[in-house]
Amino acid sequence: MLENKLDMDISSLPTPCYIVDERLLRKNLDILRGVQQRTGCKILLAQKAFSMYSTYPIIREYLAGTTASGLYEARLGFEEMGGEVHIFNPAYRQDEFSDIVRICDHIIFNSINQFNKFHSAIKASGRNIGAGIRINPEYSEFDKDIYNPCAPFSRLGTTLDKLPKQLPEGVSGLHFHTMCEQGADVLARTVRVVEEKFGDYFGQIKWLNFGGGHHITREDYDIELLIDTIQHIQNKYGLEVYLEPGEAVALNAGFLVSEVLDIAENGMNIAILDASAACHMPDVLEMPYRPHIFGSGKAGEKAFTYRLGGPTCLAGDIIGDYSFDKPLEVGDRLVFGDMAIYSMVKNNTFNGIALPSILFRTKDGENKVIRRFGYDDFKSRL
Repeated sequence: MLENKLDMDISSLPTPCYIVDERLLRKNLDILRGVQQRTGCKILLAQKAFSMYSTYPIIREYLAGTTASGLYEARLGFEEMGGEVHIFNPAYRQDEFSDIVRICDHIIFNSINQFNKFHSAIKASGRNIGAGIRINPEYSEFDKDIYNPCAPFSRLGTTLDKLPKQLPEGVSGLHFHTMCEQGADVLARTVRVVEEKFGDYFGQIKWLNFGGGHHITREDYDIELLIDTIQHIQNKYGLEVYLEPGEAVALNAGFLVSEVLDIAENGMNIAILDASAACHMPDVLEMPYRPHIFGSGKAGEKAFTYRLGGPTCLAGDIIGDYSFDKPLEVGDRLVFGDMAIYSMVKNNTFNGIALPSILFRTKDGENKVIRRFGYDDFKSRL
């Protein structure tokens, strides 16, 4: 079942390893390009979710560019993707800003103070850089504060009461990002709030950036509502609209293949894998969430239930409880779904655990090893 899902012999793969499938990646990108073509908006890859730059030549066939959360991401987008390069950071470093104005086309500031501090550097660059202010509409439908930019006392974005009636000269756009893995219905309601609160500024700007968190490539996503929402802002206010999804670009396009190293028992069956929640899929602990394993069920759903844990010393390095049709054995391979996003950009070498290899499955079925990691990758970080 697992091998059929990946259409390959997983027994021959190095483990642990990430696999990104070109066919699934292009399927997502086709959807995103269709939104651009139907609306004229521009969609950017949010590299914070997916920075596998070996795929950037493919992505640039479809999208308008990249967005970054810091200088290094901006450089990666500039050097490897091309197109437009956008950046937002809560507070820019003085010693990095000369490089930022050299490569970025839009620079989003978290406050009027930050804009005032760096505006002269933008003017002196001689480049046509779109400077924007990130706003906090104080409206979000996401209840996990760690991921909610509109939670009380948030440091992200400027609230309406902190904006002057007239935006400073040189501000050409506004940016909001209030969503996380959500649908077009949430976006439509959010845009209405933004319009009600900040609509008086729309005559002073040229563009509005809807930020990220849009699960546009999810099967049940309402594309038509997204298009209507974009066109409403474009037609009513004459603004250029940007979206910067990260997850939607590589949603369900990647996998993590792991091997069972040992089977233990302590009140229940426990399988130790060579993949770690703490090191290789940290959102399992941080979010938290339960990743899907092909061929598995929830605890008790199938005949044999196991708690799956990683190889680190962290007691909480637990992926979750899963059930299977037959007993697991040492050497069995398990395939975790939706592992292209956030896993590769957030993984780490805690305990000296090796990072998973990165493979790319071409549309012709060829498995290309993009990167293998070894001791030097662990040592060089320290």
